[in-house]
Amino acid sequence: MTATTAAAVQAPAASRRNEKVGQVVSTKMQKTIVVEVEMRKAHPKYKRIVRSSKKFYAHDEQNSARVGDVVRIRETRPLSKLKRWSLEEIVRRSTLGQIEDAASEAK
Repeated sequence: MTATTAAAVQAPAASRRNEKVGQVVSTKMQKTIVVEVEMRKAHPKYKRIVRSSKKFYAHDEQNSARVGDVVRIRETRPLSKLKRWSLEEIVRRSTLGQIEDAASEAK
């Protein structure tokens, strides 16, 4: 075994869990967010780009995500009847959430 293959064997394998990027639609539940992921696919016959979307329930332990944020979610074991995803990171904060924070501080 050469040194390069030995290093490749010892390196941790990349996670095989599925990841998706979408927009937070709802944060009304405790420790749960609803993320809408938009898929764009060419129509098989007409070759026109067709948009379709699907909602995923994701676990958010710290309740850190807000409506409008763009987040990355990762597949996990089933956490409840509908939750099979967990919040990995917040990719981009929404400007709507910043306006709401400023309004709450002014009160």
